[in-house]
Amino acid sequence: MSSDASEFDPDRIESYKFPETTYTYSERDVALYALGIGACARDAVDVDQLKFVYHDKGQKFIQVLPTFAALFSLGSLPGGLGLPGLKYDPRLLLHGQQYIELYKPLPSNACLKNTVSLAGLHDKGKAAILEIETKSYDKDSGALLCMNRTTAFLRGAGGFSKSSHPYSYSNYPKDKVPSVKIPKGQPFVVFEDCTQPSQALLYRLSGDYNPLHSDPTFAKVAGFTRPILHGLCTLGFSVRAIVKCICRGDPNLVKCISGRFLLHVYPGETLLTEMWLEGLRVIYQTKVKERSRTVLSGYVDLHGLSSSL
Repeated sequence: MSSDASEFDPDRIESYKFPETTYTYSERDVALYALGIGACARDAVDVDQLKFVYHDKGQKFIQVLPTFAALFSLGSLPGGLGLPGLKYDPRLLLHGQQYIELYKPLPSNACLKNTVSLAGLHDKGKAAILEIETKSYDKDSGALLCMNRTTAFLRGAGGFSKSSHPYSYSNYPKDKVPSVKIPKGQPFVVFEDCTQPSQALLYRLSGDYNPLHSDPTFAKVAGFTRPILHGLCTLGFSVRAIVKCICRGDPNLVKCISGRFLLHVYPGETLLTEMWLEGLRVIYQTKVKERSRTVLSGYVDLHGLSSSL
């Protein structure tokens, strides 16, 4: 059902203050996340991926995959996505996009302070688009580590505009996150990876316990034949492929990540990540091999290129 206009005033919500939160993680969480997005699943001693789950070659700390930062946005909203008075059915929520900026290499264990703000809200009639921005700081040093911008499509939550013009608010310039046009030429590289039937059950242990990814009855109510893979898990698979193929295993080359979720993935399906290199930008799209459908597209900006590329 649409939002009750008597309860929800979008003009007042622009100044709504989200509570600050803390997020603490350890090396165990880092390694569990890497396994959850398929690291070392095909080769337990993969030279480019073992360092994300083990102290390989005497390294002092386990290295952190860049999409681990997406977990911080989950931890910053313990009550879920939403604004006071904006009503929606959680079963009808669709994760539309994820944008991540990385300012420093992520430590293998940390206590973070998260500040959250409203980045955008758009009335689409029968639905609403909600954008939440999370900035994560190292609690000890105060250093800003990363920023997440999460975009959610809330079916049934629209219709709250106070005038004939649909309500639309953004706190950032739209041209700062350009839309992606997939090149027509052959990809620079294609990486094939298999998700496991239990992939969503493993990934959920990193903190996203939405029953859509584990409960068959819940999934059917939401319109799926069985539980689906987390969109952020698919994003993790895709960016891990870029780190392996383009960055030659160096996660610290990643500067920012943009991903648009186009279609669901069922655990057990095969993912094909196609990559095009344009300067220091990797444009990518990920397809499900069995259904020949594109499920994710976006880009990854790099600080530089590997000398061995």
